[in-house]
Amino acid sequence: LQKELLKYKQEARNLQGIKDALQQRLIQQDASVLQLKQELLRANMDKEELHNQNVDLQRKVEERNRLLAEYKKELGQKHRHLQQHQTKLDEMLRQLSEASYQQVDLERELEHKEALLADCMKREAEE
Repeated sequence: LQKELLKYKQEARNLQGIKDALQQRLIQQDASVLQLKQELLRANMDKEELHNQNVDLQRKVEERNRLLAEYKKELGQKHRHLQQHQTKLDEMLRQLSEASYQQVDLERELEHKEALLADCMKREAEE
């Protein structure tokens, strides 16, 4: 009976060792699970933050696209105005050029008439 008792005591000690080892392993696994849950929570928080940043960036892109469309529209209007002013400027330059030619012709005609007048006055003075 004593041998059997010793045998059962030894078996109980072995089982207690196995139980302690399993409890230690369970504690480590619980710690690992807790760590993984914390990492998952951080990852979800990071994911949510990235989602919010993405939404904010999309809003900014849409706003900039809207401004860009407005600027393009304004630029088109200014380009049309510039073309209109360029056309008017070209017409005024043409008119100025024509007036300049007319002025040169009139000055020549005036010089010719002044020469004729001087000639007539010279003849009258001689007579």
